Amino acid sequence: MIQVSVCHGTSLLVLGIGLLMLICTRWAESFRAPYTKEDEDRHDSGDYRQDSDQHRDLRKPECRRCCDPGEEPLQHGSPYPQFQVVPQINITILKGEKGEYGQRGQYGKAGKTGQMGPKGPNGPKGAKGNIGPQGNACKSYYAAFSVGRKKALHSIEYYQTLVFDTELVNLYGHFNMFTGKFFCYVPGIYFFSLNVHTWNQKETYLHVMRNEQEAAILYAQPSDRSIMQSQSLMLELERDDEVWVRLYKGERENAVFSDDFDTYITFNGHLIKAKSEG
Repeated sequence: MIQVSVCHGTSLLVLGIGLLMLICTRWAESFRAPYTKEDEDRHDSGDYRQDSDQHRDLRKPECRRCCDPGEEPLQHGSPYPQFQVVPQINITILKGEKGEYGQRGQYGKAGKTGQMGPKGPNGPKGAKGNIGPQGNACKSYYAAFSVGRKKALHSIEYYQTLVFDTELVNLYGHFNMFTGKFFCYVPGIYFFSLNVHTWNQKETYLHVMRNEQEAAILYAQPSDRSIMQSQSLMLELERDDEVWVRLYKGERENAVFSDDFDTYITFNGHLIKAKSEG
């Protein structure tokens, strides 16, 4: 009983597999294109070999000149894009070590001077500075002298300097009593006056000198009586100029009168305006 059941089950399994294969075959035939006579002729053994030879000929590369611009390579109708393999070289592998610095070259020639640029803007205002020291008050310049002579003088030489023995005023010592000359320390305009007493029957002839040049003359002819004579003038002096009086001897005797008690001869001068005052 058991054997009959086993055999019956195996038969059903084989039958089921056969039906499944039959159904698959019918399903595949519905998708296959119909096979015609033309297909049979094309797939003849001789034609198949010919098609194979033509296919090989198409794949064979054709020789051409690369320099000829008129010829272009054959383009095969391939559905896939053509790629060209380009070798890639890592430059960093070939780079060597850093070399040493070379010697410095000579300087080149200087270029032409460029044009002056425009004036820049004014800078910011600086901070206020410190207060400076107090200045000196306005300085006033003075120069004045007044000298006299108590001794008479007779000419003994061609020229003789008149020296004074009495100092009346000598501001800052500008008049030298030993040389009888006024020395200018303050340039400017000065006023001078000379007063003398003549001698009876003798000529009186004196020069007021500026340096070595005569500036004015005091003269009196011989007379029976003695008189007072004067001369005054203004001079514009520069630094280091000298003003003095000299006795001049002509053909006649020249003399000035005085005694040991009174002062008959005076020479005066003072600054009127300093040059620095404008």
